[in-house]
Amino acid sequence: MLRFFVKLENISSEKILITDEDFNHIKNVLRLRKGDSFVVCDGNCTDYNVVLEDYSPNSAIAKIIESNINTNEPDIEVTLFQGIPKSDKMDLIIQKSIELGVKRIVPVLTEHTVVKLNSEKDVNNKLTRWQRIAYEAAKQCNRGIIPQIETPVAFKDAIVLSKEYDLSLIPYEKEEGNKLKSYLVGTNAKNVSIIIGPEGGFSSNEVQFALQGDVIPVTLGPRILRTETAGFVALSIVMYELGDVG
Repeated sequence: MLRFFVKLENISSEKILITDEDFNHIKNVLRLRKGDSFVVCDGNCTDYNVVLEDYSPNSAIAKIIESNINTNEPDIEVTLFQGIPKSDKMDLIIQKSIELGVKRIVPVLTEHTVVKLNSEKDVNNKLTRWQRIAYEAAKQCNRGIIPQIETPVAFKDAIVLSKEYDLSLIPYEKEEGNKLKSYLVGTNAKNVSIIIGPEGGFSSNEVQFALQGDVIPVTLGPRILRTETAGFVALSIVMYELGDVG
């Protein structure tokens, strides 16, 4: 069924207003008519089954039929610290990570990051695009929230932020002994951070700094994974062991 997110202030006891791009999509692209049904989520894990009641010049007006708690969010909260890759790889990373259940994505600038963010405008343009991809992905896979794409941070700042988590992991191609699963079985961690490097991986200095910050280096297996693959693999394993996958 068609699904949209709205701000809490657009929801009353009986009606919901859908505005902006979603209003245009409903009216001019989907061409929904009065009485057509769809689902609206408040972004805080409440879903509303609604029917289209009317259009105003700037909004679609939907009548609430019933509300339900969205149960599609995993118990484990995972944040992906992703080294910013080249081209449009970040788009895919955001989309698929949200499908797998990530809570938050923090783009990271590392020593081997090729992408340059030269101004605040560059950063804002990237964030606007990435958050839109997050929104569409959350709609597609029936999430109860829209995972946030945070402002890019430097690698050292990412390590500092990772200290807030019960368990912080850094997949590293030169690590051989620490297997990811061994740190997940039996853990009581409620939130996990995964730190993924860009093309070229992490420098040795970055790995040493991460170790000093109590981040655990782990191996994802004997094969070298691309940056757009490594996060999916790590996230899938964490969700299988601690979340709701499998």
